[in-house]
Amino acid sequence: MLILYHHPFSPASRFVRLALHEYGVNFESYLEYPWQRRREFLLINPAGTVPVAVENDGTPVCGGAVIMEYLDETRGYMIPDKRLMPDNAERRAEVRRLVEWFLGKFDQDVIGHFVREKIYKLEMPKSAGGGEPDSAVLRAARTNIRHHMRYIGYLAASRRWLGGDRISFADIAAAAELSCADYLGEVPWDEDEHAKAWYARVKSRPSFRSLLGETIPGMRPAKSYADLDF
Repeated sequence: MLILYHHPFSPASRFVRLALHEYGVNFESYLEYPWQRRREFLLINPAGTVPVAVENDGTPVCGGAVIMEYLDETRGYMIPDKRLMPDNAERRAEVRRLVEWFLGKFDQDVIGHFVREKIYKLEMPKSAGGGEPDSAVLRAARTNIRHHMRYIGYLAASRRWLGGDRISFADIAAAAELSCADYLGEVPWDEDEHAKAWYARVKSRPSFRSLLGETIPGMRPAKSYADLDF
């Protein structure tokens, strides 16, 4: 059995959960609040970050991109028709580049700010940094997201999927990040029609169902969040 330590609105955690569903992996999930620095969790991952996967009491696999590689090596190669990593080395490199872009740069420029300011701060005690959102941070994120939406639109317009001819980890990473901002109503879907059409395809997949059913106590999702046709 695979156990996943995660936060429901951690984009990297959502990335891993989507990948697990795409690969048909049965798993148990445990909610973790990284800012609590829980001793038992730190023994599993000294960095104190999510996501973390542990299979059959084995060595913890920490971080979205690392778990991606683990899943591809243990599952993906056995299901070539559903594999989320291309067979060709150059195409694999491109998918890895885009995963790093979305889980790294996109998260650091945009999504991580939305999640921290509008979700995590609601759950955090003041001693851990909780409180009111920082309006300056949110303004910067709202400016930055438009550049990223145009880049996603460029990829979607020039390729069948973001990483190439088939759906890949690149699409899952980008969609996981966007889903968090979409819940908050922070995605300017009018910025690029190609990006909007691509996301509608991804969020219509069965793997997305569990994410679209999640809510934040006291905060309703934006109307576009669970609307497969926007």
